[in-house]
Amino acid sequence: MRTEDPRTIHAKDYQPPVYTARSVHLTFDLWPGKTHVHSKLEFSRSSANHRERALRLDGENLKLLSIKLNGSALDAQSYALDRTGLTIEDLPQTFTLEIETQIDPSSNTALEGLYISNGMFCTQCEAQGFRKITYFLDQPDIMAVYTTRIIADKVAYPVLLSNGNETGSGALPNDRHWVEWRDPHPKPSYLFALVGGALQHVEDRFTTMSGRDVILRIFVEPGDEARCAYAMDALKRAMVWDEEAYGREYDLDIFMIVAVSHFNMGAMENKGLNVFNSQYI
Repeated sequence: MRTEDPRTIHAKDYQPPVYTARSVHLTFDLWPGKTHVHSKLEFSRSSANHRERALRLDGENLKLLSIKLNGSALDAQSYALDRTGLTIEDLPQTFTLEIETQIDPSSNTALEGLYISNGMFCTQCEAQGFRKITYFLDQPDIMAVYTTRIIADKVAYPVLLSNGNETGSGALPNDRHWVEWRDPHPKPSYLFALVGGALQHVEDRFTTMSGRDVILRIFVEPGDEARCAYAMDALKRAMVWDEEAYGREYDLDIFMIVAVSHFNMGAMENKGLNVFNSQYI
């Protein structure tokens, strides 16, 4: 395997991006060997870089299928594509990009981006995994509102999760179904999460200090439901501690934990959808 030359990155060399994303709409059509990802991205030019008109997006191990700028398809001469991303020149002050990519989660042995482990779709986007899902400004200072629609086989993947609140679901032909999630609060791409699989869950409730009712769900592999009592209690105590110590209450309608034996990391604290290896709960 080829190893990249080490490179020192200094904070003093940081330059804010020319454009920043305001909202991200993602649609995942999940298939183990050929998942399609459609992203609709709304951009505006950063005032700190108002003279520049080029957008550089990060992207690795992606098959680019199409790009549209404000609804019109771009031909291959309208952008520059390389091993680590793509560049589009001569862009307006604000615009919408639609990008369709194809990825292969079943052969993603790097376990970054979207991959399959023990038959379950899972993501790991910290620190730079989102660029292996779609082309994006994959850096922590880009804060955007995410809406995510997930489409998958209903029998193999009955549970489809992402960040935020569930805003809709439904059946599709050929035993497929969809679920949509929206996080109304801007977040960086490394906190994006998606899970799809055959999971069971235990449920409880938490009342915030302002009186809001929050659903708490812990998703586990079938047969592990009885192991969730301590984790649920710890979650509620942690939410109380945040309120008492910082005066901050949880800002979504649901908080979810996925705890499975085959998650490759110890834990990942994605916004509203934490993923753990089950040995830690």
